[in-house]
Amino acid sequence: MELADLRHPELLTPTFTGMGLDRAQTLRKDPSLVERRLRSPASRAAFAGTEGVLLDRAGERVARRPLSPEWRQKEKAILLGLEDDVALFALDLDSLAAGDATALGQAGEVVGLRDAGARLSHAEGGLAAYMAALLNWHRKHRFCANCGAATEPIEAGSARRCECCGTVHFPRTDPVVIMRVENDGRLLLGHRTGWPAGRYSCLAGFVSPGESAEEAVLREVREESGIAVHDPVFVASQPWPFPASLMLGFAAYADDGVPAAVDGELDRVEWFTREQLHAAAAGRSASLKLPPPISIARFLIDRWLAGGGVAAS
Repeated sequence: MELADLRHPELLTPTFTGMGLDRAQTLRKDPSLVERRLRSPASRAAFAGTEGVLLDRAGERVARRPLSPEWRQKEKAILLGLEDDVALFALDLDSLAAGDATALGQAGEVVGLRDAGARLSHAEGGLAAYMAALLNWHRKHRFCANCGAATEPIEAGSARRCECCGTVHFPRTDPVVIMRVENDGRLLLGHRTGWPAGRYSCLAGFVSPGESAEEAVLREVREESGIAVHDPVFVASQPWPFPASLMLGFAAYADDGVPAAVDGELDRVEWFTREQLHAAAAGRSASLKLPPPISIARFLIDRWLAGGGVAAS
């Protein structure tokens, strides 16, 4: 089934994708051009912190504010990219003076990233995820993993360099496979310890060193459920900055089998019929709850319900 055949626009791409900025990879390598953009009255700043991202007063867009003089320091302002040739910089709310942070909060609203993803358009949600992920990386990588000395931002914040040994560090993204496993009109879903009762989701796991994403699909399903799958097909990916993952969504077939929670990560693994999943997606099931709409797990399930199987990849 082609993408155009799917009935709902939200099924075309997952939440947090669709960010429209030009990431300005060439500009950021020229310190003089970055400095010029920092001093330009047209340039704007967006803000995020550990509590969330700053939205405008209407709560419909990531807030953009003029760069004040104290925000133009290179070590604080991280270049996100160009928006209609206007430079947009990110600033960490947690590093601002208390008065600045308070004033910004009064002029807009700080919203947790998950809530922001549910409220914003794909383009704005993608911007929020990008900004939050980049600022979170800078916040946690102030010291060199090689020698322990302090690091400094370079290339307008796209990397950090150790002041002692010179090692250059780049933002880290951890690949995770997440699988929609189908057999005879059913999907395989698991419940993790600590989740609300009845909440089930697609099986998932990190890609191991020296392993392809397709190999990780086969391994993770077998380890978590005892079910053997085959013919994994890539469907879509989603940045998941909680804190720094890239979710690689796959569809795969299982011949049959009785699933069982094997490795301790899940406490229940079950097959669910199309009728059960339709009822849960419509909020008509008292016993089954699906993942939230912002997750790629829900995206994979909804596409299957709309398209009729792995062929709707």
